[in-house]
Amino acid sequence: MSQEVLTPERLFRAVVEYDGTALLGFQIQSQGRTVQGEIENVLRKLMQRPVRVTGAGRTDAGVHASGQVVAFRAPWKHAAEDLFRAVNALLPDDIAFRSLDLAPDGFHPRFSAVKRCYRYQIGLWPGHSPLRSRYAWELGPDLDIDAMRRAAVHFVGVHDFATFGQPPQGEVTIREVFSVELTHEPPWLYLDICANAFLRRMVRTIVAALAQVGQGYRSPDAIPVLIQARDRSLSPPPAPAKGLILTQVFYPPDEAIRRPSP
Repeated sequence: MSQEVLTPERLFRAVVEYDGTALLGFQIQSQGRTVQGEIENVLRKLMQRPVRVTGAGRTDAGVHASGQVVAFRAPWKHAAEDLFRAVNALLPDDIAFRSLDLAPDGFHPRFSAVKRCYRYQIGLWPGHSPLRSRYAWELGPDLDIDAMRRAAVHFVGVHDFATFGQPPQGEVTIREVFSVELTHEPPWLYLDICANAFLRRMVRTIVAALAQVGQGYRSPDAIPVLIQARDRSLSPPPAPAKGLILTQVFYPPDEAIRRPSP
């Protein structure tokens, strides 16, 4: 009697882009569409068995990504390029793999990461733009951007960010922010922030606080007071999810991912 030869599992990783407008975030839910759920559905069809996908960041409902990183083990016996094409052929229009390769042993998209970067998009145009507002928070042309830049520097460094978010697990709210940059390209204002990790809704709450500075409701010097208070009740409501994009996740040199072409 012949025995079936089982294809060994290999560890794959992918850079994923998605439009989060109609998605309930990255993490799989009991009901509704999620990034993890859609990818796992596709892999189940291709592998004829369940495949668990892990991600670098658990983006919230409505948040987008151009550089989310996922990993999964699958018994795929063909080339990674073939799997890349097969997955993209089956994924819905609002999710796509931008690259796919074999991951080094021990790689984990979340725990191996050393830096994560997000971009938040603010619309400075007057009135309402139905098309552009899908990916931006419309705040109009009157923001004091220089004041926002002076306020932003206070977030850089190692701080307890309890005022600005909740930990995804445990109780530690200390994070290191490497950079916060505001780029004015009329009629857009881009806020790029990189850190070793983020609390839940941390980026959107930081953006909301900076928007209050730009609107004159807070002074730049109020930011250190908010940070030192470590009191979530003092923070403004988070900025809308639709303006937030997970742009890139960085790993140590021996686990680095080649950046996909634009």
